[in-house]
Amino acid sequence: MKRILLLVVTNLAVMVVLSIVASVLGVDQWLAQDGLNLTSLLIFSAIFGFGGAFISLLLSKTIAKMSVGAQVIDGSEGTHQYWLVQTVHKLADAAQIGRPEVAVYDGPPNAFATGAFRDSALVAVSTGLVEGMSKEEVEAVLGHEVSHISNGDMVTLTLIQGVLNTFVFFLSRVVGFVVDKAVFRTERGIGPGFYITMIVCQIVFGIIASAIVAWFSRQREFRADRGSANLLGSPQPMIAALARLGGVQTGGLPDSVKAFGISSESRLAQMFATHPPIQVRIAALQSGR
Repeated sequence: MKRILLLVVTNLAVMVVLSIVASVLGVDQWLAQDGLNLTSLLIFSAIFGFGGAFISLLLSKTIAKMSVGAQVIDGSEGTHQYWLVQTVHKLADAAQIGRPEVAVYDGPPNAFATGAFRDSALVAVSTGLVEGMSKEEVEAVLGHEVSHISNGDMVTLTLIQGVLNTFVFFLSRVVGFVVDKAVFRTERGIGPGFYITMIVCQIVFGIIASAIVAWFSRQREFRADRGSANLLGSPQPMIAALARLGGVQTGGLPDSVKAFGISSESRLAQMFATHPPIQVRIAALQSGR
């Protein structure tokens, strides 16, 4: 799950908190005292928008571990754990990145990578994945997650989310200001109409932004699949892993990390899907794309 929801639940929560804090402290009220200063509002929105995204990124490993109850392992726990750690380290060395932390959690077949930095990320694997796949297939999935880290997907997603957050903050306040003046006819300063409209617009625009993030997430899944094929020297292990995932119950990840998983169980509309259909991913690998 790499870059809607390694940031959607956490990111939206941070945005709401920042908005409330800004309103309580009166930080954003001056923006509308003598009319709307669009330049100042855009700067304000960028600070809060990118701030929310980067706070979410910095918290991503901690949130992910807490969400799924993942336990970090070092390989001393047993034979299977040793193999997992050594395999992740081997793939990380091949991808020329720092060796990630490795964690295991109880759940249906899935895996994810997260973290703020390429050289100190986290790769977490479910017990269902380890128990339900061959070692070659598990290695392919681990290669997929390592490729996410190597590609810098987490940082890229954060930048995209920061830009979208900025416009969500900006547009929701512009619309709130216009509605407050035109509909509620507030003559001086800003009234309740501004806050009501701003909150509603922030939710609506946030949903639209999530669809954009989901589109990007689907594109990077193809890159990570191809990255796994390159690390293992063949696309067949990844094809086999995807085929197996397509025939078993998948998912089991909280929304806060779902975008970083190897598979997605979401029944949301296609525009909100964080992963392409497995058949499409297999076809892309088979065609060399």
